[in-house]
Amino acid sequence: MTTHDEDAVRRRKIGFRAWHRGTREMDLIMGRFADAMLPTLDEAALDSFEALMEQPDPDLYKWVSGEAPVPPDVDAAFLARIRDFHAATGALRG
Repeated sequence: MTTHDEDAVRRRKIGFRAWHRGTREMDLIMGRFADAMLPTLDEAALDSFEALMEQPDPDLYKWVSGEAPVPPDVDAAFLARIRDFHAATGALRG
C-alpha cells in the first residue's frame, strides 16, 4: 500500500469514527467537521483530531460548546477550530 493509499484509509477511518461516536450531538459536531475539513487537514491536525475523538462525549461536548474550560492536556487550538467551524455554520447555538 502506498503512502497516498494509507493516508486515504486513515482519513476514511477518522471520518467514520467522527460520525459514530455514541451520542447524536457529538456525531453531528464531529461528523460535520470531518466531512468539511478532513481533506484539508495536515498530519499534525489529523493527530489532534484523532486524540480529541478519544475523549468521552460528555466532556468533549462541554469543551466544544464552551460550557467547561478545556483541560491543559487537550489541544485547545484544534478544539477552537472545531468550535469556530460550527459557529460559522450556525450548528452550535447556545
